[in-house]
Amino acid sequence: MNQRANEPKVTLVGAGPGDPDLITRKGLKALQTADVILYDALSSDELLEETPDHCVRIFVGKRAGCHYKKQDEINALLVASAYEYGHAVRLKGGDPFIFGRGQEEKAYAEAEGLDVTVVPGISSCISLPELQGVAPTSRGYADSFWVLTAHTRNGGLSNDLLLAPRSNATVIILMGLGRLDQICALWDAEGKGDLPAMVIQNGSRPNERAWVGTVNDIAPRVAAERDKGPGIIVLGATVSQHPDFKARVLATTSNAR
Repeated sequence: MNQRANEPKVTLVGAGPGDPDLITRKGLKALQTADVILYDALSSDELLEETPDHCVRIFVGKRAGCHYKKQDEINALLVASAYEYGHAVRLKGGDPFIFGRGQEEKAYAEAEGLDVTVVPGISSCISLPELQGVAPTSRGYADSFWVLTAHTRNGGLSNDLLLAPRSNATVIILMGLGRLDQICALWDAEGKGDLPAMVIQNGSRPNERAWVGTVNDIAPRVAAERDKGPGIIVLGATVSQHPDFKARVLATTSNAR
């Protein structure tokens, strides 16, 4: 048994969308006082370097189709680590409470007698479109935005995805690249095949890629060129503000003359 440096407690920290500089100041302070850190596959390795020399690092990453540890195991390990080492930081990509199961980890740790502090993170759902020059809401384009996951607990498509094509809102879909063709088909079936669409992969990282097009042409391009990294899908008129979309429209107009 290790000697605890601090009293046992848990801090849930959102790491942001990928760029280590996009973590909050409060999140960075939590890392700098951690005795043990449980980190996932979406957090930057550079952030681990902010932890003290004595800090124990435990990888508990999850990616589509590959879960290093099940959620129940992560919950139990988080609590056990806090009681063994002291200040346990759970570092999660994006924001811990947007499809990140942070609420489950918080509830479990509190039920086991631990104080839990939440440090929100910058979510990919808003930050990555913004970094591409696309506002999720913009006057004259969209009055609201929806954030959805493509996956349900039983592995099917979310029922909300069946409703979303009927809205004029910007729709931002997380964890959906593997089903991009199915998702685009839903919008096409609603007569929205020409709606601007964007896919961002490895957003805010050095290997970031973005595809801009329309609902009826973007899926095959992304399928042929993407890698296994995480990504988001953005569907809506506001995508037309992207410089590549504007250039595409200009080129089409010029060719038609």
